[in-house]
Amino acid sequence: QVQLVESGGGLVQPGGSLRLSCAASGSIFSIGSMSWYRQAPGMRRELVATITSGGQTNYADSVKGRFTISRDNAKNTVYLQMNSLKPEDTAVYLCNALCRETRDSYYRDYWGQGTQVTVSS
Repeated sequence: QVQLVESGGGLVQPGGSLRLSCAASGSIFSIGSMSWYRQAPGMRRELVATITSGGQTNYADSVKGRFTISRDNAKNTVYLQMNSLKPEDTAVYLCNALCRETRDSYYRDYWGQGTQVTVSS
């Protein structure tokens, strides 16, 4: 099995910064794309950012220019640097990764438990 564990969430004032981390562990042969999603109360879960195994990135329009996704393949870890945070960024942030456990297995979606980010004065 594969486990994803997020960390780095917390309370920050508008305009502040946070850096989220998500480390994958367990039975991992390879990891494809890794992504960050977020879900605020009463809102749909939305894709925030994605990074491929080769480092190609995509961002939601709402976070372009403020957030940066990166990964360290040697550590099986994906990061989300969040700058110029706004109250509307408040949400539970969830890590997602496409992983396969053996060379013969297909890729499966794995999810972390989520970490709370609250932007408030």
